[in-house]
Amino acid sequence: MSKIQFEKLESVEADVNYTEPTQARPAFYLYAADPGEQRDARVSERHSVPIFDIRAQMTNVTLDHNGLCFVQQALPNIDFLNSDTVKSLYYPNCTELVMRATGASRVLAFDHNVRDKELAERDAASRPVRFAPNDYTDKSGPQRVRDLMGDEAAALLKNRYQFINAWRPLRGPVLDTPLAVCDAESLESQDCIATDLKYRDRTGEIYSFQFNAKHRWMFLRNMRADEIILLKCFDSATDGRARYTAHSAFRDPRAPADAEVRRSIDVRPIALFSS
Repeated sequence: MSKIQFEKLESVEADVNYTEPTQARPAFYLYAADPGEQRDARVSERHSVPIFDIRAQMTNVTLDHNGLCFVQQALPNIDFLNSDTVKSLYYPNCTELVMRATGASRVLAFDHNVRDKELAERDAASRPVRFAPNDYTDKSGPQRVRDLMGDEAAALLKNRYQFINAWRPLRGPVLDTPLAVCDAESLESQDCIATDLKYRDRTGEIYSFQFNAKHRWMFLRNMRADEIILLKCFDSATDGRARYTAHSAFRDPRAPADAEVRRSIDVRPIALFSS
């Protein structure tokens, strides 16, 4: 059972964008619409929720109970807008952190995003995500292993595997659109809504979430560039440990109007186990 005592934490009321349950299967598009294209989009449902500042109890947060944990590592002095540099110099840092946190026998980083709303306007980065998803589902998690691991996949799928996002600010403290994460122990299976993730050339599947008043959201206020969230996006183990959770950027109403735009990076490793 989690050791977090939410009743002792300070919180802020802020909006989280959930998905409205409908009969139609929701979809989220990652490309601009073609002329005349008809889309069945995800129907957003905004809820104001307390988001707890977990800093006073951050050591009580664990991947297997809560779906996330916090680690520290100095920010490397590299060009994070150069994709090749990130892959060659920063991916190894993330795989080491994930291996240490999970006990996996092998960790491979395979993708990343730099997020900055101002750079996004120049197509130099992505925007912070302002709705609550989880990156993988019971269907797309195994499929991603097949996509990534090729001939090794059949053997690897027989053992435990996890997808862990390593999220960190590239400058801090973060005041503009910090990242909130939902405590996995507060999620219920009926909250998860299988949602199409539409690319121009393929369709993936993520979970979006319907609102549940039991959800407990948390964030690390004034997060620094040497602080990293390891976020569990899928765990093949079905023994009661956290398997995934929801996350979303949000607007902190206490942030000053001239707060520096949040710039962050999320790296996506897969953690593989020998049994």
